[in-house]
Amino acid sequence: MDVSPEHLVEQARERFQLQDYYGAIHLLEEVLGTGRAFADAHHLLGLSYSLVGQSEQALTQLDRALTLNPQYVEALVHRAIVLNELGREAEADAAFRRAAQVGGEPRQGFSAHVAAKLANQHAALGDAYLEAGGLAQAIEQYQAALVLGPAFHDLRYKLGRMLLQAGRALDARDHFEIIVRARPAYLDAAAMLGLACYLAGDGLAAKDVWEACRERRPEDPRVEAYLAMLARNDVPQQVPPPVATAAGDPPSAGTGRSGRKKKA
Repeated sequence: MDVSPEHLVEQARERFQLQDYYGAIHLLEEVLGTGRAFADAHHLLGLSYSLVGQSEQALTQLDRALTLNPQYVEALVHRAIVLNELGREAEADAAFRRAAQVGGEPRQGFSAHVAAKLANQHAALGDAYLEAGGLAQAIEQYQAALVLGPAFHDLRYKLGRMLLQAGRALDARDHFEIIVRARPAYLDAAAMLGLACYLAGDGLAAKDVWEACRERRPEDPRVEAYLAMLARNDVPQQVPPPVATAAGDPPSAGTGRSGRKKKA
């Protein structure tokens, strides 16, 4: 039975609370191995490495968390602590100043710290809905999370994947485009952008995106598989092909961007 990355992270949190930091590291490295790690996973892994005295590995993971979510106050603070332990005091001071700055920027009437916590709670509730089969409710929770944390690109990536699962390829494309514009090096998001273009019927855009991905990551078999799929199928360039919904049935020919049937 496959265990979701979210469930592995929850298990790692339990290990962490029990001060079993090596157990947490083992579980979190397993999450990274799935290729679906998110900012919280990198942050907790960095904190765990720090507590077992592996500061360089801790710094690497905290940097990755901040790459995914530059507004992650806890990661900024813990990064500053690790830098201070390494004797890099000037960098530590800069990280502390950045954490104080981010923590003071209000969002939706909340302090940045509170907004970030609420965004993560929305995402956690969305994950619970998703595991229970409530795809539409999960999407709503992730949309609410992004209102509070628009720069949380790890959450935006997960929302894009859920939108694809729901047959909403154009909406997913919008989100992946936001991620790729903000973080051009996020090749997983770029690969998913190509898939969203393909599922929306824009084969030319998908080909351009995937060929750019192949140039930057030629060893990625997923991109090669996507391009081979594109070559095998003569996809209409402007007419979206049927996309399976969460229930497994294709939407009717009259469905629009949101999956709702258009009025005559």
